[in-house]
Amino acid sequence: MKLARFDDQRLGVVLEEDVADVTAVLDHLPMRRWPFPPGDDLIGHLPALRPAIEAALPSAPRLPLAGRRWLSPVANPGKVVAAPVNYRKHIEESRADAGIHFGNEVSAIDRYALFLKATSSVVGAGEGIEIHHDDGRRTDHEVELALVIGRQARHVPMAQALSCVAGYLIGLDITIRGTEDRSWRKSLDTFTVLGPWLVTADAFGDPEAVDLRIAVNGEMRQDANTRDLIWSVARCISMASSAYTLYPGDVILTGTPEGVGPIARGDTLDAFIQGIGAMQVAVQ
Repeated sequence: MKLARFDDQRLGVVLEEDVADVTAVLDHLPMRRWPFPPGDDLIGHLPALRPAIEAALPSAPRLPLAGRRWLSPVANPGKVVAAPVNYRKHIEESRADAGIHFGNEVSAIDRYALFLKATSSVVGAGEGIEIHHDDGRRTDHEVELALVIGRQARHVPMAQALSCVAGYLIGLDITIRGTEDRSWRKSLDTFTVLGPWLVTADAFGDPEAVDLRIAVNGEMRQDANTRDLIWSVARCISMASSAYTLYPGDVILTGTPEGVGPIARGDTLDAFIQGIGAMQVAVQ
């Protein structure tokens, strides 16, 4: 199943050429009182909601995919966990390009482990990317396979890690190059683009060998496969759970391959991941 948030906070199931509006199913979500428990309500209750979603499909209004404004499929991620330099060729290009490393030593993920991005940086494909600096600082694109945690988890063995996943989506980890800590440079508003929809884990299948790519203004920049990850998808989840309790709606970005490069206002990014599809994102 492909679940989407679109337009004015509508919930939809993406079909071949249409999206079925099943927003009414959200009435089945339990009412909560402050203080709210951690996690995203839709993701946390998705297993219980799926029968209602499937029952609503035959009579749900159908809208064309074209012209929709795609929001982040996860409305309330508790945290965004990211994997730095998790492809060997990206390590090589980072060491060779001063515009990327800025004099900092570049090591593999084994040295850095994981880092956090601000949840306020999350947007959907239809909301676009904002360039924040006009002082000549370089802002780069990074395409990554992203996943959404489906249940509370802590200290998860690698062999069980994929069972924690609600679904997969395309992630763009946007960054300003510089000397500051990467959590700061990657947490500006609009710097985590998620979408265009969430493909549930049962429909997606094995995440450890899928193609991913991105083009900027029609020029291919990144073209790789997750089989080349240094830390596998399962290892990223397991490692994250060793440090943080994972909750439904938490997002994990698994790292970007070689080919990162600068973007500027007016650019159009076309990202693709096998098993998910494509999303187009404007740079503002």
